[in-house]
Amino acid sequence: MLIDSNRLLDYPILSLHVGGMIAKTTSLIIDPNDLRVVGFNLIGPEVGGENGTILQVKDIREFSNIGMVVDSIDEFVNPGDVIKLDEVLNLNFELIGKKVESKKGSKIGKVSGFMINTEDFMVQQFVVQRPVMKAFLDPELLIGRSEVVKVTDEKVIVKDEEDKIKKRALKEDFVPNFVNPFRAGGAFAPEPDLSKADSQTLDASDN
Repeated sequence: MLIDSNRLLDYPILSLHVGGMIAKTTSLIIDPNDLRVVGFNLIGPEVGGENGTILQVKDIREFSNIGMVVDSIDEFVNPGDVIKLDEVLNLNFELIGKKVESKKGSKIGKVSGFMINTEDFMVQQFVVQRPVMKAFLDPELLIGRSEVVKVTDEKVIVKDEEDKIKKRALKEDFVPNFVNPFRAGGAFAPEPDLSKADSQTLDASDN
């Protein structure tokens, strides 16, 4: 199921142990290596930590339209607790506001929003706000993940010019060809398998 990333803000975190809500999300933590949401910053009376509290996606037992279910508050972590998570946090990666250009350098717009696939929490589609001179006729452009060939610390680079993007269907299978601008060599990080453990199974059904 695709969901607007904005809907994942202020999203309830439900505890099986408590039997109710224990926190809410405040922001998404995105790994630029593969544009996957790896965690959520949290707020709530049950969470603490001077540097903030985080729920990692791998610790979500179930996802539904009423909240994300975890076993208990013990699943939450703080910055400094998990090395791999800290590596992502230190990048301070923000997708909103990134410039979008074609491989030939044509300016297409800026990322104003994006859609998340709740089965694997990958960024699947980008909502691109058009430049002022083009916004009168076409204020926004929806770009599929498969159109993207490279992501840098400043921009998102897509395969073709905007007219070709508009005509192409956005349901193509994704080919993992992202370049990680924050690591030497731009190696593509392999995706973790979230389906092997019961505690890591994500139920994308709209219950």
